[in-house]
Amino acid sequence: MTPENTVRRSLVLFCAIAAIAFAGFALAEPQTGAPAKDEDILSQNSVWRDPDIPALGNPNGNLTVVEFFDYQCPYCRKLAPELAQVVREDGQIRIVLKDLPIFGDASVLAAKLALAAKYQGKYAQAHDALIAADGKLNDAKIDDILAKAGVDVDRAKADLEANRKSIEAVLARNNAQADAFGFEGTPAFIVGKFRVPGVIEMRMFKQVIADARTAAKKH
Repeated sequence: MTPENTVRRSLVLFCAIAAIAFAGFALAEPQTGAPAKDEDILSQNSVWRDPDIPALGNPNGNLTVVEFFDYQCPYCRKLAPELAQVVREDGQIRIVLKDLPIFGDASVLAAKLALAAKYQGKYAQAHDALIAADGKLNDAKIDDILAKAGVDVDRAKADLEANRKSIEAVLARNNAQADAFGFEGTPAFIVGKFRVPGVIEMRMFKQVIADARTAAKKH
């Protein structure tokens, strides 16, 4: 068996297992724009279309990819440019980024300020800058990174205070979903209805995307 066939065989097996695992959560059909509630934390609406998390990539794409990540996670940082390239080249991927700050207080602050940046239309810029950072984050470094990305840091902090309850609720939902899906670290992904619990090579990630689209056509 060639290496390519071995990869393909392993991938199909992985995707089949992932699909079964995801199906076990009995996701409900999404209702665009409806707020997520505690009782439907694992609905498609909450997982794919949380109204408090801006969708990136192609908002009208035919496949949703959800990433659970931490701004200080070295694997998340390494995968970020590769994932961005896949999204850009594909053109039909809608991506939802779910902060799962597990690397300490600096990660929590970075997540909150990135989410607060959406109120000035700078969420994507904040995310891209923070995920591209080198080394450990701290308060001053986060401020500097955001400022250089064109974010009004003072306004972001004011928006964080004004919307703290909503932003902290987003992080709580993300954490509850990660726990329910059995994700024990970052990065972790939901690709369509496939569960991808960990780092994956981009070649295999592209195959998961293709298989997710194929599975969607069967339902």
